[in-house]
Amino acid sequence: MSEITVRPLGEDDWADYRSVRLAALRESPEAFAATAEQEEAYDEAFWRARMQRSARLVAERGGEAVGVVSVGTAKNSDVPAGELFGLWVRPEARGSGVATRLVENGASLAAKRGQTHLVYWVGTENGRAVAFASGMGFRPTDYRRPMGVVSEEDGEEEVAMVLPLGSDADLSLRL
Repeated sequence: MSEITVRPLGEDDWADYRSVRLAALRESPEAFAATAEQEEAYDEAFWRARMQRSARLVAERGGEAVGVVSVGTAKNSDVPAGELFGLWVRPEARGSGVATRLVENGASLAAKRGQTHLVYWVGTENGRAVAFASGMGFRPTDYRRPMGVVSEEDGEEEVAMVLPLGSDADLSLRL
């Protein structure tokens, strides 16, 4: 099996992001608030604008995209915090370290931006996602919000899990 590489996507890589995003929407429609049909209709200008709002990282194996994640800025945080979202890995690549590499690279990017924490919202009923985030060093907080898309796997609420990005960053974070 070939090595996993992770690379940032710039605005000019919008078509690469569009391709992997649509694959994610088709494979895991319950995991996203949008649908593949909606996003297929968006034009190049939309995708270019989307690329400017948040950083997009793609994981590749043998030149093929096998996962993606986005890193933005957490809203309403009392400290400079990033937010990890849109994490998706192709089913055949799950359990092979792709998600780990994407999250590690996302955390590194957030730290380079001067963000002291990384927030990751996870469905309260999604034990696998909570366990994965916990294994990566994220810790649950008291912050909850309604799920954008309610599913049996995730439940009706999301919990904010937080990863401190540096030895001097503590877990206390107000959102």
